[in-house]
Amino acid sequence: MVDGAMGPNPVWQAEALADLMRFEPGMRVLDMGCGAALSSIFLAKEFGVEVWATDLWVKPDENLRRVAEARVESQVHPVHAEAHALPFAEEFFDVLISIGAYHYFGTDDLYLGYFSGFVKAGGRIGIVQPGLAEEYETLPPPHLGPYWKWDFCAWHSPAWWRRHWEKTGLVTVEVADRLPDGWREWLQWNDACDLASGTPDREEAQMLRSDAGRTLGLTRVIARRNTRPLPAA
Repeated sequence: MVDGAMGPNPVWQAEALADLMRFEPGMRVLDMGCGAALSSIFLAKEFGVEVWATDLWVKPDENLRRVAEARVESQVHPVHAEAHALPFAEEFFDVLISIGAYHYFGTDDLYLGYFSGFVKAGGRIGIVQPGLAEEYETLPPPHLGPYWKWDFCAWHSPAWWRRHWEKTGLVTVEVADRLPDGWREWLQWNDACDLASGTPDREEAQMLRSDAGRTLGLTRVIARRNTRPLPAA
């Protein structure tokens, strides 16, 4: 798990989706931006689903080794693809998920229209990722200034994501919330990885400790693809 770390713990985040989403044996799942495919392996082993573990940064052969070690080669299919050029048929999947990655490509107003086309009408789309408690007119908040990086501007609140998705009329957002104690789980995982690397209390852990959940956490959004587009609320 530590060797495959790329941000907050992907399996814990996958569990947070599974608490509220239905995963059943034989379902086709797209895990977009899967990183080291840890979430894909977890869902395959835990629920018997078939997962297309898709990532741009991690090579498929690297993920295939992890998949083989987990003995789920028949269920998890590593794919190399860019988020705007996915090699799948329309409505191929029962479920679309993205863990810790959707903000890298999904803040574009038009992206959901493309992405949602790969799930069947009535199918679910779920994401979990770093986010804010609320939107701010100016970023960063003063106490986070020493730690802030420019690409954190893609982190948003649950309310922002709800509006961002629902204004398309393509989906109905069923859940948009912050994971309870998400920041603590994020920090706990950072501490575990820092300890394993021999460099404790690195900058991200310091940032989370300084914030203590006031601003940062893990945002969860779950939506159902509408049978036909609805007028925006």
